[in-house]
Amino acid sequence: MNLFKRIWRFYCEAFTNTALKRRLWTILIIKLFIIFVLLKLIFFPDFLKSNFQNEKDRGDYVREQLINRK
Repeated sequence: MNLFKRIWRFYCEAFTNTALKRRLWTILIIKLFIIFVLLKLIFFPDFLKSNFQNEKDRGDYVREQLINRK
């Protein structure tokens, strides 16, 4: 059987047929929160908003970066 199908079946059975279903969902939600929210805040700050005051300056910077690519 395909590896992806085996992995998918493992998770489906774990989340539907066990007594630990609520705990597994809680762990999954916490992991997704960490991945998508905390890592975004830490590693991907809003560069344009912090360095430019208005939309025109932000647009000019982006346009300049796209045109003057090396």
